This record gives sequence, C-alpha cells and structure tokens, in this order.
Amino acid sequence: MSQRTAAAAGRQPGKGSLAALAAILPVAALLLWEALGHYGMISELLFPTPSTIARAFVSLAQSGDLWIHLRISSVRALSGYALGGGLGLLLGLLVGLFPRTEKLLDPSIQMIRMIPSLAVVPLFILWFGIGEQSKVLIIAKSAFFPLYIQTFLGIRNVDNKLFEVAKVLGFSRFKQIFRLVLPAALPHVVLGARLSLGLSWLGLVVAELIASSSGIGYMMSDARQFADTPVVFVGIFLFAALGLLTDSLLRLLEWRLLRWKDSYKG
Repeated sequence: MSQRTAAAAGRQPGKGSLAALAAILPVAALLLWEALGHYGMISELLFPTPSTIARAFVSLAQSGDLWIHLRISSVRALSGYALGGGLGLLLGLLVGLFPRTEKLLDPSIQMIRMIPSLAVVPLFILWFGIGEQSKVLIIAKSAFFPLYIQTFLGIRNVDNKLFEVAKVLGFSRFKQIFRLVLPAALPHVVLGARLSLGLSWLGLVVAELIASSSGIGYMMSDARQFADTPVVFVGIFLFAALGLLTDSLLRLLEWRLLRWKDSYKG
C-alpha cells in the first residue's frame, strides 16, 4: 500500500465516529425539546417532553399492551409487503421482459396506481369487512407500485450492448434473463423494495387508524380520543424506529447483493 493510499485510509472515519455524527442532530433536537417543555415555553398537552414520552413508553411496555400491538402491526405490515411487493416484482418482470405483456397489463396497472389508497379503503371494508384481510390488502396496494415500476425500469434500462455481447457468446433467452438482465436490473429492484417497504408502514397507519381494534395505529387513535398525547408520540416514534430498522436491514441486503457494483462513496 502506498503512503498516499495509507494516508487516505487513515482519514476515513470509523463506524463509531459516523454513528456519533448521525446522533448529533436528533440528540440536540431532543435536548432542546426537553428544555422548552421544562421551562413552559411549549404546551405540555400538545408537545409532551421526551422524558414524559419515555415514561409512557415504559408504562406501556411493562403492562404488555405495547408488545401485543407491536406484534400485530408488524405481522400486518410484513404480510402486506410480502403480498404487494411479491406481485409487484412478478408483474414488473413480466411487463419488463415481454412487450406484449406490457401492452396488455401496464395501462390498467397505471390507471389503478392513480387511485388514492384512501379512496379504496371504504370499498375494501365493504368487501372484506374490518378484519385482517382488508388491512393487509390496503398495505399490499401501497407496496405494489414502487417495486413494480422500479423492476420494469431496471429491465428496460439494461444497456443494449450487453445483449449484443450475449448473442456473440451464444447465450440462450433463459441465460440472458438470469445471467444478464436480472443482475443489471438489481439496483432498481432493491430500490423498489426499499420504497415499497416504506409505503407499507404508511399503508399500515392508514389501515389501523380507520378501521381497527388492535395495533399501533389503533393505540394512537384510542389515545387521541382521551387526549393522551404521550401515547400518540410513542406510536409515532415506534413507526419511525420500525421503518428505520427494516430499511437498514434492506440496505444491508443491498450492500451484500451489489458489492460488485462500483458506486460513489463520498
């Protein structure tokens, strides 16, 4: 290793330094929030201090209610994500690989995409009731379109020169798809998976706030009726933490799958 390379490597911040840097802004915001609430500069009813929210979290955790709602919401979100994301990936592959399938399916799919999720909630409730089916389908609708669109774009953005090379090498159609098209489209697919996962949590909030008797969204809605603002904030922070955790897992998967790809590191 040359001296210049060694010096550059020595200047790279470690994981601990990066984590500390990322924590500066949220920690500063929480400290400022706590100070403003402590000195009465913001309403305790509308903006309970972080310490009050933490006490509400501990109380819910000790009672066991929090873990029940958390488990129910997680199962709903992941079930809807698996259903909607799986269908989005499958149809994105079919539409991207076969032009006739695109002409047959894509116009109808794009038309459905323009319908807001809130507009179909009453219909899903009429068809499937207020049980788990309607909630999972609302989440699945949210998760479907990002993965569908990104898979389609990833396939259609594959460089045509790669197909010319594949023909020279004598690749069959099957080999072209699995050795060429899918690896080249993988960055788009992973991005679509991350976007779909984020929208799954948003769909979960919609489903649980409108028609539910359990889950984190229901817990927040019930707390709102009794003006229990700290519990509402507990739900908000839980959704944020769950979204960050699941997105981080997908980013780890992305790093493992795309290690071969050169990209700008900053």
